[in-house]
Amino acid sequence: MTKAAAVLALAMTAACTGLERNPSGAITVTVKPGDTGQCAIAPCRILLEMPPGDGEYRVTGNQITLGTYPAGRTVDLGNYYEPQAIEIVGAGVPRAFVYLPITP
Repeated sequence: MTKAAAVLALAMTAACTGLERNPSGAITVTVKPGDTGQCAIAPCRILLEMPPGDGEYRVTGNQITLGTYPAGRTVDLGNYYEPQAIEIVGAGVPRAFVYLPITP
């Protein structure tokens, strides 16, 4: 099995594991904490629904700081060519994942 096929199989398995929300889109996807999303085309514009609350949280993608965003809003994280593991640091919520097609 090639690396691309293994990643695709993992993404498909994650999409069939139960009650979690699995949003998808062609070139844009909106996720919230705990979601596993998927874009059909790269680059993919990722929007994130921030958890409710006051103040701001630092958001990371693949452990790289993407910015600081206000609680309770949907924010634009930008366009990406590779899968992202999105964490809202200090919010105590699960990560969101966005899978993108692998291009040679």
